[in-house]
Amino acid sequence: MLSFESVKNIAYLEPETSFSEMAKDEFCRKFEIKCESTPIKTIKQIVEFVEQNPDNLGVLPVENTLDGTVRESFDCLISSANPNIRILAEMIMPIEYCLLSKTTEFYSLSGLIATPRLFGKCHDFIQNEMPRNLNLVEAPTMLDAAHELNNYNLTYSAIGNRKIAEVCMLNVLKENIHDDKDNRTTYILIGDRETVETGKDTTTIAFSTNNTPGALLEILKIFLENNINLSYISSRPSKTNPHQYIFIVNFDGHIHNENMLRAINDIKPKTSLFRYLGSYKKA
Repeated sequence: MLSFESVKNIAYLEPETSFSEMAKDEFCRKFEIKCESTPIKTIKQIVEFVEQNPDNLGVLPVENTLDGTVRESFDCLISSANPNIRILAEMIMPIEYCLLSKTTEFYSLSGLIATPRLFGKCHDFIQNEMPRNLNLVEAPTMLDAAHELNNYNLTYSAIGNRKIAEVCMLNVLKENIHDDKDNRTTYILIGDRETVETGKDTTTIAFSTNNTPGALLEILKIFLENNINLSYISSRPSKTNPHQYIFIVNFDGHIHNENMLRAINDIKPKTSLFRYLGSYKKA
């Protein structure tokens, strides 16, 4: 079990009451982390925040089932000035939207406040289940929508999440009102510390190969020779060299395993860039 007794602060993507804050809350609950938390504007600033103090942690989104990989999260980890900033844990969070209101009477509703994006994401529910002739009011964020309820009578509602309901003391009239029920985001916890082997671990590395025929195949053979199962591999153009690609690879096992260390030692000389991004328990 990871020890986080010395942690002083944990950063997440703003705004407050976002799904990133909900992920932060879940990490804190799971690992019994008791510290201050700080909402920060960008992923790059979160990584820099963690670099500044080994007692800081950060929460980053890395993949969404609808939008794919969050490239900035991996790019910032790979280019971090502190090579000891690593992935410590991961979590998969369902992205669920709720209908919120000060009233408890669903069928008395006459208005709905939400961001334009959420009107689209909850289109089927609004069309098929909400009362007819709703007055639709746009707001810039989910939290703003909840605050706007103070400017309307009790027959108005807003689209938000459970964190907003908790913070703004609103009733949850309907759950899971979004159209895509499979919307999930994977979040990671990052920090400057070591993890322990759990027996159900994933290791993540990033590397670039030399621009020669068969260079990637040589590296993949090393995983095969060491009986290591690859669970994920992706590539992206390097930001510094238009002819260079960076590969992100997840494989089963912890870096402390003997065959893992042997494979890593064999891979490094065959790369032009190598970054160990962490070993952590599978979500």
